[in-house]
Amino acid sequence: MATRSRRLRKKLRIDEFQEFGFDVNWTFDDSVSEEQIDAIVDQFIDQVIEERKLGFHGGGHKEWEGIIATQTIGKCTEEDRQAVSDFWKSQPVKDVVVSELYDIWWN
Repeated sequence: MATRSRRLRKKLRIDEFQEFGFDVNWTFDDSVSEEQIDAIVDQFIDQVIEERKLGFHGGGHKEWEGIIATQTIGKCTEEDRQAVSDFWKSQPVKDVVVSELYDIWWN
């Protein structure tokens, strides 16, 4: 089998260009106000996402869902998953689901 060029590997997002991320979902408790939702999501972005050089693409109102990946080409780690899970464990939310890591381009 022929070796693929660096350019092709990058285009295909394979080998050193492979990217692993994970999904996260949660639901805010009914008692949480709009202002609290904004503050908690901002805290999540500041303390977990930015701190770990991750990116979060998602949204919601009371029910949130999104995908987390690295800010540059790379792979999220089990430690990243745990940091996200730990953050939401201490918040007024329910039904928190943090998926396993997966290839975000080929899943």
